[in-house]
Amino acid sequence: MERKLVIDPWGETAIEDYSKLFEQFGVEPIDPLIDEFPIKHRLIRRKIIFGHRDLQKILKAIKEGEEYAVLSGIKPTGDFHLGTKLTAEEIIFFQKLSNKAMAFYCIADVEAWNDNGIPFDKAEEIAISNIADVLALGLDPKRVYVYRQSRERRVLQMATVFARGVSMNLLEAIYGPRHFGLYLSAIIQVADILLPQHPDFGGPKPTVIPVGADQDPHIRFARDIAQKYRSIYGFELPSATYHRLMRSLTGEKKMSKRNPMGMFTLTEELESVKFKIMNAFTGGRPTAKEQREKGGVPEICCVYEVLMFHFVEDDSKLLKIYEECVTGKRLCGECKREAAEIILKWLEEHRRRREKFIDLATKLVREGYAT
Repeated sequence: MERKLVIDPWGETAIEDYSKLFEQFGVEPIDPLIDEFPIKHRLIRRKIIFGHRDLQKILKAIKEGEEYAVLSGIKPTGDFHLGTKLTAEEIIFFQKLSNKAMAFYCIADVEAWNDNGIPFDKAEEIAISNIADVLALGLDPKRVYVYRQSRERRVLQMATVFARGVSMNLLEAIYGPRHFGLYLSAIIQVADILLPQHPDFGGPKPTVIPVGADQDPHIRFARDIAQKYRSIYGFELPSATYHRLMRSLTGEKKMSKRNPMGMFTLTEELESVKFKIMNAFTGGRPTAKEQREKGGVPEICCVYEVLMFHFVEDDSKLLKIYEECVTGKRLCGECKREAAEIILKWLEEHRRRREKFIDLATKLVREGYAT
């Protein structure tokens, strides 16, 4: 008997077959909708964003010039890394698709406390650094509301209302046995997802939540609660997009901060980043001679994956790297050196940009708005 896919949003879930999310949880493939995007982000073009729930509502709002919201956030536990960069780029993408789009960016300090034991004052300090990264990536500060869960009265009030309609059986069915702090965080996250539909922000509207595939339990929970309270508050069920999870640089199925050699942050020492790239797992053959004869396997190469997900925007350049690998024209050593050069250049430029945004990031974290 085939085992059911178990997804743990707080754990180390690695998903080998993304089609199981279609079969078991009702996620829809994004392929039929790609041509409806007025702009096709590299994450869309390369099928890194592979699935969705109710994204048609967002595309309709874009086409008809109607208001919609995009919401994401960060659990402030440390410096920005490639996983958080991926989600940040998605919220920026949806914010820029229409001048009627409002972005909401949640600082999940309640979850950071319950899952990681990060004190609220420390979470604020980390969040300022994180928001500087998001601004440097291109977030429009004039169309974003940034807030901390622990300070956002509307979120806490909505979570209190929703909690009365949630049983322990439901929480255990979605998340499995957990300490109650994580259940509390999950209910608060539902309030986060529905915050753009609060009367103070104009009431019900289409809202899209970009997430990694491992976060689907939170989306399903939020949609269940939105349906339960729809007759009272008029909620529209939130939409979502799902991106693939990156593998660790050392070859494990999921990148994790628990393995420092398998990932790097956007503020890490450049020599450290270079060392990790030069020692990353590749799809190369045991010898240069065999590589020349048989070619490499970029599909399993972590260096190629990092470039594809993040650092090579030009599709023709990426295709050239791929073809040179599979035909044996490119050896792993030279590929790693080229990749390190590309990545380090990007990091240097990003750091120059983010330094200019520290003061604005502080204002956003402490006050919510840029003006």
